[in-house]
Amino acid sequence: MANKVFPSAQAALNGIVKDGQLIAVGGFGLCGIPEALIDALRDAGVKNLTAISNNAGVDGFGLGKLLATRQIKKMISSYVGENKEFERQYLAGELALDFTPQGTLAEKLRAGGAGIPAFFTKTGVGTIVADGKEIREFDGVKYVMERSLVPDVSLVKAYIADKSGNLVFRKTARNFNPNVAQAGKITVVEVEKIVETGALDPDQIHLPGIFVHRIVLNATPEKRIEQRTVTAKAGA
Repeated sequence: MANKVFPSAQAALNGIVKDGQLIAVGGFGLCGIPEALIDALRDAGVKNLTAISNNAGVDGFGLGKLLATRQIKKMISSYVGENKEFERQYLAGELALDFTPQGTLAEKLRAGGAGIPAFFTKTGVGTIVADGKEIREFDGVKYVMERSLVPDVSLVKAYIADKSGNLVFRKTARNFNPNVAQAGKITVVEVEKIVETGALDPDQIHLPGIFVHRIVLNATPEKRIEQRTVTAKAGA
């Protein structure tokens, strides 16, 4: 078995990222994003990327870093409301956007990973989401056909990997990451811990290593909180 563990995020992306690729990035907001791999992608200098991500990061963090360096030409996203630079580029006609309902985006990735080229959904029928897409009727209900997504490279965040690439995600940081991992032609995973193959309980593995091609350790990610909200204690 080839060694899947790479010494750095830069090394893990070496030779697999190129201009003009379709790149998928796991995470939801800033929860469960592959911070080191995003930095390495920025430093690789590749450009004209189409990026699939539920969010587009925030200004100066996550995918916001790649927007700042103008490496992304198009976003395929569900929610993009936390990034002023995204807004500026989009409104100026400098950034293309395929705005996709969240459940549809998740299913596009899941279907891509399962080898399903397209599927029908009621979501978006009668709205601009369905413009230019095939509409079919099943049992008297209209559905829109959506094509699946198969990224050239997927960047994923997990909590633990063994050396075979079997993954454990941590709580809500699982979010889009498993679907992104399964969909990618090449999947690179950033983890906080790496253990020997066989150390993980098979019943606790969230994603099998067959979907993972490269692993990099980032033991101390920043894990920035996107919007911190606290409740004042009574009498304080």
